[in-house]
Amino acid sequence: MAVNNINGGNQKPQLDNQRVNQQQAQNQSAAQSSAEQAKVSSAPRQDSVSLTQSAQQLSQVQKKANDTPVNQEKVDKLKKAIQNGEYRVNPEVLAQKISTLEAQIFGIKS
Repeated sequence: MAVNNINGGNQKPQLDNQRVNQQQAQNQSAAQSSAEQAKVSSAPRQDSVSLTQSAQQLSQVQKKANDTPVNQEKVDKLKKAIQNGEYRVNPEVLAQKISTLEAQIFGIKS
């Protein structure tokens, strides 16, 4: 048994050449755009670095710390006292200094 006229006897309509040409032109345009973008993206990029404000402030503090003179005589005296077990820490004074430092850092008035 042969099957004829599957689509109800209607023949396929002829494609409009103008529409086909438009679609081909659009496809070519899209391909050219993709090629241009590939050229742009494959071009070597230059690296860049940007620091946050916090990082910049930290860098400034580190520079100041490196530029600050060190009283080597006092450092040696403290090292010797620590090694000999003669150095004593007053916890109340230490706690007060830590509290004051935190207040300065975070802008809290005590």
